[in-house]
Amino acid sequence: MDFTTVRPGQLAIIASDFDARPMSFIQEGDRLGYEPAVARAVGEVLGLEPVWFDVEPAKFYPTLSTGNYDVVWFSQAITQDRRAWADFTRPYGRFDEAVLVREDSPIHTVSDLAGKRLAALAGGTSLGLAEALPDLEWVPFTVSDQTRSALLRALAQHEIDALVGDALPLLTAEADTNTLRVAFQLPTQHPFGIGVLPGNRELLEALNQALNQLIVSGTLAKLWAQWIPYKPFPF
Repeated sequence: MDFTTVRPGQLAIIASDFDARPMSFIQEGDRLGYEPAVARAVGEVLGLEPVWFDVEPAKFYPTLSTGNYDVVWFSQAITQDRRAWADFTRPYGRFDEAVLVREDSPIHTVSDLAGKRLAALAGGTSLGLAEALPDLEWVPFTVSDQTRSALLRALAQHEIDALVGDALPLLTAEADTNTLRVAFQLPTQHPFGIGVLPGNRELLEALNQALNQLIVSGTLAKLWAQWIPYKPFPF
């Protein structure tokens, strides 16, 4: 495959140190999770070493546009807004959203959210649920608040009634404590892809070929089973 990257032999990845287990997290200096595992597998196919650069999520795409990095690869649902900034690969996963509440909350269904304060990450796909759930007080969190601890603390301290976001990290938060629970999941099945610097069609095609190869060989399914065993493999 004939392609170029900004640093020969490396894939420069814009990401975040935000704890998004099991998708991506840092433990004792090592980057772990499904996405880093897939990045390393793709790197083996293409002869590239993945190198991660942590950036504030609101700056992902402006940073990509500088031309100093190859891709954005951090829990990026493929949306029309993001397509204006990047070319996206085929999906390497499809993911639902969920609503997290306190253990003693009366919220169990969508209708129970009426009149409640629901937090969502500003700029995320969750805010698109406003049309489906119109009788809410939406509380968007800014980038400076985008830490797992800040979001969960707001919920625990009754600043909000519920938190909506990607289902996998919220299921992890539920498993980590006996004071929070996932009230329900929303079967959104957002496709997640790798955002490639616009114009680098050769790299985009190489990444797609690598992902297809990992699917055909069963490698992607194995990595999914390793990191997300409680969800069916979507391909």
